[in-house]
Amino acid sequence: MVVMRLRRAGSKKRPFFRVVVADSRGACDSSFVEILGHYNPRTRPAIVRVDAERVQYWLQRGAQPSDSVRTLIARHLTPAPVVAAPVATTPAAPTAPVAPASAPAAPAAAVEPVAPADSPAPGAAE
Repeated sequence: MVVMRLRRAGSKKRPFFRVVVADSRGACDSSFVEILGHYNPRTRPAIVRVDAERVQYWLQRGAQPSDSVRTLIARHLTPAPVVAAPVATTPAAPTAPVAPASAPAAPAAAVEPVAPADSPAPGAAE
């Protein structure tokens, strides 16, 4: 039987894994058929680079993923549902109320100019 599993690489206390397709009867770190991707759990967030097309190809051919590979596929290759981000609203500038189009416009009030305080009012006798 053919399985997809993690093959440990990296130095002592610095694990790095390859996602490989291998024969189930072989040892975990023995020969393999194909490398499907890489998984580095030491980074935050963990780096997972897996060829989704090749994973799908091997699943169709009957390859059985290990529990770890099944979890990686479920978390990183399955498209997450798109959630709309909340739109940040900026406070709108205050606007003058607009009169409805069907209502008649109010006549503008007549405004008389105001004379400055130091000059005499027009029409006033001195």
